Amino acid sequence: MRLDRPLAVDGRLEEAVYSSVPAISDFVQQEPNEGAPATEKTEVWVFYDADNVYVVARCWESEPDRVIANEMRRDNTTIFQGNDNFAFAFDTFYDRRNVVSFDVNPVGGRLDGQVTNERQINTDWNPVWDLAVGRFEGGWTLETAVPFKSLRYQPGRAQIWGINLRRRNLWKNEWSFVTPIPNSFGTRGIFQASLAATLVGLEAPPGSKNLELKPYIVSSLRSDTTVRPAVANDVDGDVGLDVKYGLTQNLTADFTYNTDFAQVEADEQQINLTRFSLFFPEKREFFLENQGTFSFGGVATRAGGDAPVLFYSRRIGLNQGTVVPIEGGGRLTGRVGRFSVGVLGIRTEEEAASRARPTTFSVVRLKRDVLRRSSVGLMVTNRSVAQAGTGANTAYGIGGTFAQARFSPRPARNRVVRRHSWTGAIDYVEDAAGRRLET
Repeated sequence: MRLDRPLAVDGRLEEAVYSSVPAISDFVQQEPNEGAPATEKTEVWVFYDADNVYVVARCWESEPDRVIANEMRRDNTTIFQGNDNFAFAFDTFYDRRNVVSFDVNPVGGRLDGQVTNERQINTDWNPVWDLAVGRFEGGWTLETAVPFKSLRYQPGRAQIWGINLRRRNLWKNEWSFVTPIPNSFGTRGIFQASLAATLVGLEAPPGSKNLELKPYIVSSLRSDTTVRPAVANDVDGDVGLDVKYGLTQNLTADFTYNTDFAQVEADEQQINLTRFSLFFPEKREFFLENQGTFSFGGVATRAGGDAPVLFYSRRIGLNQGTVVPIEGGGRLTGRVGRFSVGVLGIRTEEEAASRARPTTFSVVRLKRDVLRRSSVGLMVTNRSVAQAGTGANTAYGIGGTFAQARFSPRPARNRVVRRHSWTGAIDYVEDAAGRRLET
């Protein structure tokens, strides 16, 4: 439902719209009794206005004192593994393969991520969105506002998205969804875009351009009386800029100049007792959005499987454990129809300590969806100076991912009847015999 005015995101659910608009409910258990009705009631509303999509939930509890929520660190797995929580996922391209997911626990902890091909999640993707939680006598509530500018979706005003909703009640160890999800998927049930519900009646704002500018300025002052000649108040500094620009609603360009990654969080400490290199996750913002596009053969940014890792972005800007300055680069990612597109070019400077030479990194990735859940594509990567410091390195591959089609348990032959095509308003739904099912 469209709202005439922005929703107050305060977690209190006091607005009149909550009593006048019926809630989405009747969740179905995934665990412990697959297919059975959920034992605790969950009410959900989805609204939108000119700027945001709102997902609101009232989570009823028969024993509110047993709610468990103690995690506030963003993207920490305890939010969904060790806390009560509510999650929602949007399939904004309605391709039944990829989603963006959002988890919230009763104290306002949040976890968000981009999911590629229903299995590869990038939790280091952190879009801008707002949330508030609250308590009432019968349980807890949440209100969220996700700006359209934080999402990528198909061109056009009238939108059809996939949507899934999940509730976890920890003290009962109960997982429930708005659509039936087999328990064989475990905690990754929210990733299953092919089994999600369909969200209709949504209207995106006109195609305004999304532009983000992130400049930085750093300076230093150095004095050293132990050297000859002595150094006193030697001033140094540097400047740089990151730009993100939405070319269209579904294509995003990133540019960087004299990049500084000082704001990136530190890697988790790992001890390596093998002869193989460690694969650390990419946390630098320039590389994060649509990171799954650059995966090859079903493998993203980690070792494993039978397919080679053709592109590992952590090789850029690092050499033998030493930071190598990045001169500049650009990146284009997104979707065009049934194609996923990724193009990257970046150049690093010389670095004396590790003997790194100026190097240009280039990547082209093109993937097309085929059948219901499969894809084919190609990838080409090039490094102008090889890791050993001599010659160049070029790799290319052609591959595909083939998965068995799934069929949603909901009726497939019903059709939506639209009387007012200029607004996209939905009047009612007919079955195959032409009988009206609901208003």
